[in-house]
Formats: sequence, C-alpha cells, structure tokens
Amino acid sequence: MVARLVVAAPSSGSGKTTVATGLMAAFSAAGLAVSPHKVGPDYIDPGYHALATGRPGRNLDAYLCGPEKVAPLFAHGARGCDIAVVEGVMGLYDGASGQGELASTAQVSKLLRAPIVLVVDASSQSRSVAALVHGFASWDPEVRIGGVILNKVGSARHEELLREALDESGVPVLGSLGRVRQVRAPSRHLGLVPVAERQSEAVESVAALASQVREGCDLEAILALARSAPALDADPWDPAAGDAPVPNGADGPDGQDGLTRPVVAVAGGAAFSFSYAEHAELLTAAGADVVTFDPLHDEELPPGTAGLVIGGGFPEVYAPELSANEPLRKAVAELARSGAAVAAECAGLLYLTRELDGKPMCGVLDADARMSERLTLGYREAVAVSDSSLAVAGTRMRGHEFHRTVVEPGAGEVAAWGLHAPERRLEGFVQQGVHASYLHTHWAAEPGIARRFVERCRG
Repeated sequence: MVARLVVAAPSSGSGKTTVATGLMAAFSAAGLAVSPHKVGPDYIDPGYHALATGRPGRNLDAYLCGPEKVAPLFAHGARGCDIAVVEGVMGLYDGASGQGELASTAQVSKLLRAPIVLVVDASSQSRSVAALVHGFASWDPEVRIGGVILNKVGSARHEELLREALDESGVPVLGSLGRVRQVRAPSRHLGLVPVAERQSEAVESVAALASQVREGCDLEAILALARSAPALDADPWDPAAGDAPVPNGADGPDGQDGLTRPVVAVAGGAAFSFSYAEHAELLTAAGADVVTFDPLHDEELPPGTAGLVIGGGFPEVYAPELSANEPLRKAVAELARSGAAVAAECAGLLYLTRELDGKPMCGVLDADARMSERLTLGYREAVAVSDSSLAVAGTRMRGHEFHRTVVEPGAGEVAAWGLHAPERRLEGFVQQGVHASYLHTHWAAEPGIARRFVERCRG
C-alpha cells in the first residue's frame, strides 16, 4: 500500500497548506510519484496540490461521500504512487457542525490509518507548545500524531526553546519554518485565489514552498513516517461501478449496440475552476465524451455538445468578460431551450441567470443574481423535490454551500432541492433539462447521477 501521511493543525491559519503543498512539491522534485489529497469540500487547495505533483488534487469528504467511501476514493487516487500527502481541514478535531468527528481531519486519518504531521503556529508561545501538542496527541488514542512541524518560528533561540519543550512531550520535531520566509498566495472572500487565475505566479509560489520545506524539514524522517502507515484494507473506488449497470456498449465507440457517446461539455478556465476530478471520470464511465471549454474565451460550445456541466468558481470576478462573450451566452441559452441536460452548481447557477450585478448573463433562468455582504457557508442535507436530469424526486444527497451572492427568482420556478439542515428551505431550479443550484455535491456519493445525466444526453 502507498506510504501516506496527513498534514493537520490545531486550528485554521496554522500553515497546513504551506506545509502540505511544500511537501508535495519537494517529494515530487525528488522523483517520487506523489498523490495529493484534501480533507473536506474545498476546491482551491487541490489546484495548488495538482500544480505541485502533476496529478489531480482529490478531495476526501466523509460528509459528502460517507465515511465508507473515503478509503476507496483515496486508494483510487493514490494508485501507482510512492507517497500520498493529505492536507487536513480546519483544526484536527473540527468536523461537520454538531456531528461529532464526522468529516474531521481526525476521522479521515483514522479511516486511512495514516500518521499525522501536526503543524503548529509557534509565533506566540514557547514551552506551552508541549502542552498543546500533548493535548492533541492524547485526546483520541486512535489518532496517531507522528511528529510536529513548527511554523512561524521567530529566531534560532525561539526554535531552541520550542524543541527543548517538545523533547518532554515524546513527539518528535520534524521541521521548523521561520516567519521571515513565509510564502503567501493572494486570497479573496472564499479563500486563496485559484491556480487557474494566476498560473505563472502560482508555479513560483509552489516552487518557493518546496524550497522552504526542503530547507526547514527533515524529509527523510517525514518519508519514513509515511512509510510506517499500516496496510489499508480498501478496494479502489471504480467510477464504472454503482447501483445502476452501465448499458451495453456505453463505454464503447459510437454506434456500438446502437448507443452513442454523447459529448458533455464541461466549463473550465479561470471563471469556473471548481470541480471534483471524479465527476469527469463518472461521466466518462457512464458513456460520455467529456470535453472542456472556457466560457471566457470560447465563443462556441464544443462540436456536438449534447449536455453541459457548469461548476463553481468566481463568475462575479469575471462578470464583464463573461457578459461580453455574447455568442457563447446565446449558444448556452439555445442548448438549454432545446431541452438538453444542463447541470449548474453555484457559479454555474449565476451564469444561467438573466444578469449578475447588472451584467447580462445567459438568461436561461428567470432570475437575477448579485453580490451580497453575507457569506453563506456550511454542509447541507438535501432531497430532490422534483425529477430532473440529475436525480429523481426523493433522491437524498449531502452537499455544501459556499458563496457571497444572492439569486432572486421570478414567480413560479420549480426548485431543485429541499434543504433540511440547518434550516428547511427550497433551493435551486429545475427547468426542462436544466438543474441549477448553489449546492455543491460530490457525485461519487451517488453514481446514478452521472448515469442519469448521460442517458438524458442520449435523448
């Protein structure tokens, strides 16, 4: 089984992304095949992970997909790699609100039987660091903290005091990073700026992180810790498996057994950079040809487009450019009016409205969108309230909302989801073949979604 470790921290802002991305890049530069993973629903960090490793960044979310899918999804992504580095989320023991350890980094580390490297912000402490580490290491006996990386260390003397204190804790120090050379990526209201928006600068940032980690951390000791992980009894997740069988010939060439491979266009580029790698794999396994296009630059949909998937991102940042691409807006509207299958999440929802902050969008939905001061954030339990190109009424899913926009619908719209946590409300739109919603879902939790979508594309 692949060597593996989890990079965790006592709290957000401690430096998990710095250390995890730096480790990924450093191990990759040393010639190792590195599998990058991220605990939780976040789309942005995996983009930096992919840049560091040359492999898709993959999410491990026990809330969205269920704890039973975590190890299989990990094994799928890590197949053929030498080492896997998993970046945690929030504090080590923080998970879905009010649901114990569910979706926490600690839970994922236990599901993967993976040792933890704890990244500690040491900027305002010395001997107290030992008490903090001892508390985290002893809180759950099933969680194995294999070492500490000290972050934001002020001086050589500061580091000496920290190491002396931790000598008493029994948890080894695997590295120390100073305050002066901290590498920072720009951020905005939803976190870091995605790689797709700053490709060349992101390459430089990742290289700097690799250098910082190489100089400040004991890579050999960290690799040895990762290799100490015991065998993981999990069969790799298979996108072709699921409750509903793939129709005969669905994964063959056009025309085999009377079935075609419909073209599913997937929006990408800087405005729509949020997607889970497994979605494209599920669509392909269900019999589609997945083709990516960029709504900022492409004036036409890919030839033969029979279905359209528009994921998340930052359309509010690019509203003028998206609006200026009138030929593509008209093509999307025509495709939707034809009854074709269209799945839109969050940013995709905004793109389908009449206008976003006064800028004309595709006009598929009888709704307008605008930026808001209020951040809507959190896990959601949902049930499909009507049949759509994605799900039959009654289908239960778990999702995640993360946006600072508001959509004001017209009268008589049909909702996509009924949300049951934290409050009950209707959300999203179903219109002909269109399913549009703020809710981000992970289709690996319900592979029938991709199969239903592709079948709708076949007509």
